[in-house]
Amino acid sequence: MTITASGLYGLTWEKMFIDTAAQSMEAETHKVLMVTDTYAPNFDTHDFRDDITNEVTGTGYSAGGIAFTTTDWTITPAGTLTYDFADPAWPTSTIANAMAAVTYFNVGTAATDQLLFLMDFVTAASSSGGTFTILIAATGAVTLDFTP
Repeated sequence: MTITASGLYGLTWEKMFIDTAAQSMEAETHKVLMVTDTYAPNFDTHDFRDDITNEVTGTGYSAGGIAFTTTDWTITPAGTLTYDFADPAWPTSTIANAMAAVTYFNVGTAATDQLLFLMDFVTAASSSGGTFTILIAATGAVTLDFTP
């Protein structure tokens, strides 16, 4: 199975909601990495970074990705909770066939870094000696609607 949609990694979110993840979503040390379309995400069982396969490679890209910054939660009177962060970018990079971004709590090792969510690019993206930027939607990276 290849990447067919964006999604939340359920086991980590469950840990956050029952307060066993011991992580703050607004920490500025969490990371984003990119994968090719040959990674087969399992949102029910993948919970740590060592479950991720087929990470992209290339000039200007380091395994494990980069930290994302300017993290923020916003709640609206309409009953939505939105998580957002600054657009991650890899300057002067040559990256081929990036199909999705995976965000995770940067705890310390691939076996302990807890997965948050995957953002499907829908179409593979590449850069050639330029800046590869993931444009986060103006409405945020994740929006939870908790109205009945």
